[in-house]
Amino acid sequence: MKEIRRYQPDLPAFLRCCERNYVTLGLLVKRLCQPGDRLHWALDSHTQVELSLIEETKYTCTVGLEQKRDGAASFMLPHMTVRLYHDARVAEVLTSQQISRLKPRYDYPNKNMLHKDEKIQVNQFLAEWLQHSKRFGYSAADLMPSSSVSGKSD
Repeated sequence: MKEIRRYQPDLPAFLRCCERNYVTLGLLVKRLCQPGDRLHWALDSHTQVELSLIEETKYTCTVGLEQKRDGAASFMLPHMTVRLYHDARVAEVLTSQQISRLKPRYDYPNKNMLHKDEKIQVNQFLAEWLQHSKRFGYSAADLMPSSSVSGKSD
C-alpha cells in the first residue's frame, strides 16, 4: 500500500517570490501618498491596470490591483488585494478573484476545486503579472497617478 504524503509548501521559494513582489510593488506604491490614490497604466490599447492604495500603517500597506479590458467580463480579469510587510520586505496576496482568504494549503479535492498550493500559485501569478506589466505596460515616465480622496490629478 502506497503511503500518501501530505503536501508541504516550498517555503524558501515562496518567500523569494514574495520578496521579488515586494520590490516591484514597492517601486510603484511609493508614488501613492494616501489611501484612495491610484496609478493606471495601459498594457495595450484595450487593457489597463489599476493599482490603488487601500490602507497604510507604520509596518504594512495594503494595495488593490485590478486589470480592466474593454468588453471583458470583470470575473475573467485578474484582481487581487496584496499586503506589503515593510519590516520583512515581502508582499503577500490576501485575496484573489473570488477567493476571499487564501490558506497556506488545501486538501485536494475540495469543494471549490482549489489547488493544494493555490496560495503559492496566486503569488507566482502576481510576480508574472508584474513582470508583464513592467515589460509591456509601464515605465517610470508613463505612470498616471490620480487621487480619489483629494480629487487631484498629476
